[in-house]
Amino acid sequence: MNLSGSEKGVWAIVAAAGEGNRFGGAKQFSRLGGRCVLDWTVQGAARWCEGVVVVLPSAHAATEGAWKPSDWLQGCSGAVTVVAGGVLRSDSVRCGLDRVPDHAEIVLVHDGARPLAGDAVFERVIDAVRAGADAAVPVIDVTDTIRWRGGGTADRRGLVAVQTPQAFRADALRAAHATGADATDDATLAEAAGATVVTVDGDTRNLKITAPHDLATAEALLEQVGRSGGTGG
Repeated sequence: MNLSGSEKGVWAIVAAAGEGNRFGGAKQFSRLGGRCVLDWTVQGAARWCEGVVVVLPSAHAATEGAWKPSDWLQGCSGAVTVVAGGVLRSDSVRCGLDRVPDHAEIVLVHDGARPLAGDAVFERVIDAVRAGADAAVPVIDVTDTIRWRGGGTADRRGLVAVQTPQAFRADALRAAHATGADATDDATLAEAAGATVVTVDGDTRNLKITAPHDLATAEALLEQVGRSGGTGG
């Protein structure tokens, strides 16, 4: 795929340095549809970027052949670089950000365990930043009743669940990480640093692999995509 106007100046960091304690292992390397979860995630990002920096656990990044892009990436324009992550999630994103070239205009940050992000989600966050936002976050409605641990329920009408990929003006993301702070997502860091963060529609199919049974759900969703011939959004 040749670089289009959508891809020029766009880079992605795929945060995949977690150990998967809740999952029972490094979930990003679990098998999904004949590949590993991370393969699908990186392929999705590479379709929209000049380059992708994949941040792995230190032990995997240091092991030759532990994970590397292969034939499944053919047809995608983005070059893939592998680096070792840090102790905390934000440390790992900073390790990836150090490898993003200075000429990058927009940087996506994407969870390695979200293998099913559709093209429409990538397009929406990139377009929102190109339109003037410092950062754009895909969100979906909260459907469950949310209860406070101390008692009482929250009004879910004012709440949304946050997904990735999140898109940032490159200088806004660098400024946010220059503080050295940590957060569960990068939009939180950017907002704390004064950036304007907008939300766009996410996709309920863009699930994050958290528990082993999520792999079965992802397999079923992949089959649906295969039958429809598209990536949804």
